[in-house]
Amino acid sequence: MPGITDSTTRDDLSQSGDARENVTITGPGDAGTVRLLDAEGVRHPWPEHDRWLRDVDDGEAAAAGLLRLYEDMVVVRRIDAEATALQRQGQLALWPPLLGQEAAQVGSARALRPDDFVFTTYREHAVAYVRGVSPLELLRAWRGVVGAGWDPYAVNMATPQIIVGGHALHAVGYALGILADAERVSPDGTGDDGTAAAVAYFGDGAMSQGAVNEAFVFAGTWSAPVVFLCQNNQWAISEPVSLQSHVPLVDRARGFGLPGVRVDGNDVLAMLSVTRAALHRARTGGGPTLIEAVTYRRGPHTTADDPTRYRDAAEVAAWEHRDPLARFAVYLRGLGVLTADAEARVQDAADRLAADLRAAVAAIEDPPPLTIFDHVYTDSHPGVAAEREAYAQYLAGFADDAAGGER
Repeated sequence: MPGITDSTTRDDLSQSGDARENVTITGPGDAGTVRLLDAEGVRHPWPEHDRWLRDVDDGEAAAAGLLRLYEDMVVVRRIDAEATALQRQGQLALWPPLLGQEAAQVGSARALRPDDFVFTTYREHAVAYVRGVSPLELLRAWRGVVGAGWDPYAVNMATPQIIVGGHALHAVGYALGILADAERVSPDGTGDDGTAAAVAYFGDGAMSQGAVNEAFVFAGTWSAPVVFLCQNNQWAISEPVSLQSHVPLVDRARGFGLPGVRVDGNDVLAMLSVTRAALHRARTGGGPTLIEAVTYRRGPHTTADDPTRYRDAAEVAAWEHRDPLARFAVYLRGLGVLTADAEARVQDAADRLAADLRAAVAAIEDPPPLTIFDHVYTDSHPGVAAEREAYAQYLAGFADDAAGGER
């Protein structure tokens, strides 16, 4: 499979103690990393990967497809900025920014089919947006008014998993269910488009979690139709990726018998191509793939974090030069696709959406306190009923205080 390597074909890669050296990639194939669009917005032909991009490279629909990718990234960046501002103003309890990771998420999410099922962490806002989750649904859980933001089966995407790496096993379990429900097609992909697939998104820190490694074992053993997508954003909260691995994270795939591919996560076209290839492999009986998307978290881990305490400004500035939106915009302008009118339209759409989101968040009403017990179990449960009664009595005490009575 183009771009997929294993221990017999992949060049040895090494990584120094400085995580920034992981991304000194200058063109296609350098250091074994797939890159089709460099930091200057120059497209580098690479036939093995270009074949997955024919719909955005050729034909009348190509311009529309390219503009959709660009608009997705602009809109989710604007949503992210608005959510960060809302948290700073006390409208949200917390927010995990995605600034800098738009291409890794949009490119991979646009490779998915509607019948695929997605399992993510708490930072994949762009993936959720592409899957059809509304911006308000993205924010409600972070305001603390719901236990989860959306109906998973309406968009085939589970709500965010806060426990680091725990959902990787969920993805493998879902993929094994796909195998149980559907007839397998031949590995060469003949006959039809194959089964649906499951996708698990996680960060570089999750690669050291037991659940993720167990997921690799199960997926490899049973050739599960699952894609593991690690967004290596260089920092697991305050610890650099070099602390947990002295080799590129994708090299861990070979120990589990999985194919792996390393891709420039700030290149939306490379992300689209590599994810499509991995999904095709999963659908047609080829089993799981590990994708390491090399990107960067330019903001804090969450709005409760201060990244200036553990990384220097020069590092952030170096990554700003690799900005995924800027490079793609240069490429599209060169093609004549991103005209001034198109750019203004996209920005206006993003601004209007942000304004609507702000108004919608401000209009959210807090739910009645006792509704927290409503969906603990499908059927009534005496233990929950007792806890509900105890909490109701506790709340009633505050009503007595307000009336001037004694508790």
